[in-house]
Amino acid sequence: MSMIFFACVVRVRDGLPLSASTDFHFNQDFLECRRRLKALSSILARYPSRGTAKGRDLSIHFLSSGDIACMAICSSNYSTIMAFCFLEELQWEFAASYDTTSISLASRPYAFLEFDNVIQKVKWHFNCASGSQAKVNWEKVEEELKFQPPVELKLEDAELMNGVANGGHAEVHVEVVPTYRMQRVTPLGILSLVLNIMCGALNLIRGVHLAEHSFQEDHEVIGNVIAFFLPFLACVFQCYLYLFYSSTRKVKTFILFFSVCLCNVYLYGLRNVWQIAFHVGVASLSSYQILTRQLMEKQPDYGIQMLQVSVDC
Repeated sequence: MSMIFFACVVRVRDGLPLSASTDFHFNQDFLECRRRLKALSSILARYPSRGTAKGRDLSIHFLSSGDIACMAICSSNYSTIMAFCFLEELQWEFAASYDTTSISLASRPYAFLEFDNVIQKVKWHFNCASGSQAKVNWEKVEEELKFQPPVELKLEDAELMNGVANGGHAEVHVEVVPTYRMQRVTPLGILSLVLNIMCGALNLIRGVHLAEHSFQEDHEVIGNVIAFFLPFLACVFQCYLYLFYSSTRKVKTFILFFSVCLCNVYLYGLRNVWQIAFHVGVASLSSYQILTRQLMEKQPDYGIQMLQVSVDC
């Protein structure tokens, strides 16, 4: 299948990964290609701004400019021109989001992990969107590639060259999907989970009861049933956002909170002021807990297994 499987942004001078798409691919060929991509990223400064490392089933494309380089793993039959259109779009988005100072000062892998949401959006656009928009820069990139073709490498050589560059000792990073470790759950957080589950259960019970006894008599009650079911779903997703990392957590949290508020205001009459205040208060507490529970400052191993490989020179 012709598509982009993985993309990442790295710092050119040392190959430090700044952000990456959180894709779950466990195919052995793909994991091997990820390992070679990591090896190649550490020596990008040696190459021109554009390059391609081709393999039998998968290929690596990279585009560097200034301090950063964007890299992608695509199927070998994926258009090279489209791959570089994708990398240019990704590079523009990253440069618009972060300044050179913050990039230079980054000291740990995946310092800009929130950018994975943008990577996924652009990747989906190029993999799934219809032709016209995805090919806006096609002619421009095609002309640039004719004038300055990308340097061509072999996937088999990238790891060996990295070993020579390190003086006979290659430090190869085998990357699996980055593991995002959250801070410990607090007692107040546990309370918010219990209250959220209780509110969700109340909404579900009231919604089911209303649906069973009123649909045949009054079709206008459908709005009330929906107004009970939506907060139930919001409570479930609030529990999920508190327990697990998700990109754009702030946006999702505010959407869920306002959904609960609007639905409870709509239900005024079926619920009294105190009941509405209770449900809104629980939603507020849950939202606060979601927003204050952050990623751990230091992520153990950052989801990367470290192997030491010796190469005799």
